[in-house]
Amino acid sequence: MTNFLALTYDLAFTPYRFAGNRASQKQKLMEQSAFQTSPHAKRRFPRYRLDARMSVQVFRTGTTLSYWGRSIEIGKDGIGGTVTGELEPGEVVSLELVLPRAENPLKLRALVRYRQGLRHGFEFLTRTKEQQEVIDRLCETLAGLI
Repeated sequence: MTNFLALTYDLAFTPYRFAGNRASQKQKLMEQSAFQTSPHAKRRFPRYRLDARMSVQVFRTGTTLSYWGRSIEIGKDGIGGTVTGELEPGEVVSLELVLPRAENPLKLRALVRYRQGLRHGFEFLTRTKEQQEVIDRLCETLAGLI
């Protein structure tokens, strides 16, 4: 772990030598991302590909903002997808997911865990037993398709 910290420290404070060329731009992006935690680093449950419509509402400064998007992957404890607006990690949002074969949209509260551009990761917060059963059945079905 010490070597990793030393490496990230060295990367963060290494001056850019050739700012005009493509190689140094790529190096700069890699150095900037060295401090970001990978969204896949600490998964408790596997994720499965899922393309489903989702809407997201977040309360900010006295108003509710609404965004829409598409999911990319889902697991028993969260979902990842692209959203039309930028959400900040740590924000609590309301998600509405239109899942395959579901009679009604699934409405959940979630915590924004990461953001990479318009791609976001959400951790589901309190779920009812019925909501968790829907998510579990969907994950089991998707696992059988792999």
